[in-house]
Amino acid sequence: MTNTDHAPLAEPVSPREIPDSAIAMLDGEGTVVGWTHAAEQLVGYSAGEVVGRSAAHVLPPGEHAPSASAFAEQCRAQEGWSGTVTVRHRDGHAIEMTLRISLLWGQDAGTRWLVSVTDIGTLSSGASNGAVRESLLARSPIGIAVYDPQLRCTWVSDVLERHVGVPRDRWFGRRLKDLFPGFEAEALESVMRQVLEGGPTKVHEYRAWPPADRGRARVFSASFFCLQDAEGKALGVCSMSVDVTGNRRARERLAILSEASTRIGSTLDLMQTGQELADLAVPLLADIAVVDLVESVPFGLEPSARIGTTSGRGPVLCRAGVASIDLGVLGLTAVREEVIHVPPTSSFGAALRTGRSHLEPVLDTHAGPWVDHDPTRAQKVRDSGIHSLMVVPIRARRCVLGLAVFGRSEELTPFQDDDLLLAEELVTRAALSLDNALQYARQRTAALTLQR
Repeated sequence: MTNTDHAPLAEPVSPREIPDSAIAMLDGEGTVVGWTHAAEQLVGYSAGEVVGRSAAHVLPPGEHAPSASAFAEQCRAQEGWSGTVTVRHRDGHAIEMTLRISLLWGQDAGTRWLVSVTDIGTLSSGASNGAVRESLLARSPIGIAVYDPQLRCTWVSDVLERHVGVPRDRWFGRRLKDLFPGFEAEALESVMRQVLEGGPTKVHEYRAWPPADRGRARVFSASFFCLQDAEGKALGVCSMSVDVTGNRRARERLAILSEASTRIGSTLDLMQTGQELADLAVPLLADIAVVDLVESVPFGLEPSARIGTTSGRGPVLCRAGVASIDLGVLGLTAVREEVIHVPPTSSFGAALRTGRSHLEPVLDTHAGPWVDHDPTRAQKVRDSGIHSLMVVPIRARRCVLGLAVFGRSEELTPFQDDDLLLAEELVTRAALSLDNALQYARQRTAALTLQR
């Protein structure tokens, strides 16, 4: 089942990003049963002029277009249709539009159609496109739901069912807060009330965890439109959702990297740079971050290029940075300048030896290498509640200067490949600052030696 708890809703999207697509709802015979204010602005017809009439009143068939009944059968067979059409404005002039027809399901296997059109001519005017509008133009999947004035779901599309992983039969007659208890549902219902009370189209982002994605969070951008009846009164509210996970993560990644450029490497102090990396990572990327440097680095000495390959004594690190949303979960031993002995055969030792990162989306500290190689550390990790882990070597030129370890305990979403890429970019930036500080320390030591 989808979980929408523990995920704060994003800030409302800027008004200039709100899509201006016109929305209409049709019954199974092609009669308009719902109309939006955006549709009136686009084609000039008010709800009272089109609701209860055939959609052909606004969408006249072309010379080579199939009959209305044949087109309806085509839509049913394909569960929708999209393409370019010519729409007749109320004053008589024609407007070239992209049109999308989506099949909606109701109780007792009833069906309706949601029609959305976007004026192609506005694209050349430099207008900003919202996520839903871009998806309409790109023919990408859009999840649709329609709610009555009491915010109970009455119609839902197959795409939305796939987006959130909840069978459509469970949607009917229920409110979002009944389906998804928590802050997300309350905030979304607040937006819907504003739309029903005559407010403008609203856009909000929310997160969901579809079962098919194995617990990985997906980010959706939802646009809300008020549907009007023949008298222009609120018939219900329509939501159209598109998956913007990639866009959201890209924005977050750029924001974090931008902040890294000003917060990491503010001094030539090696230990301070390690702490700055840990402080930046929490809570933007992780709940817990630890930065350990090879024991010689804080003294301005470059480590051996073959660290961790000698037999017997394992690598020794010095803790340079510690950060956590709750420092209490790390235990008293997680302090700066602590000496860390790394088992050569552990994942930490492998990262030091090979210079390659290690990702454990789901951490198991009860069996396997963790218990065999370092049972004491495994117990500490269990006590901290860390369930997902990334180990990233700090590399500068041909040497590994240390390790950056990132963990999640409060955030339920496991680390993913794109999280590892972001962590590696942050560590690379820190490594450059550490290398600069290391070179400065070496030069200063050489100068002092020559003076003596």
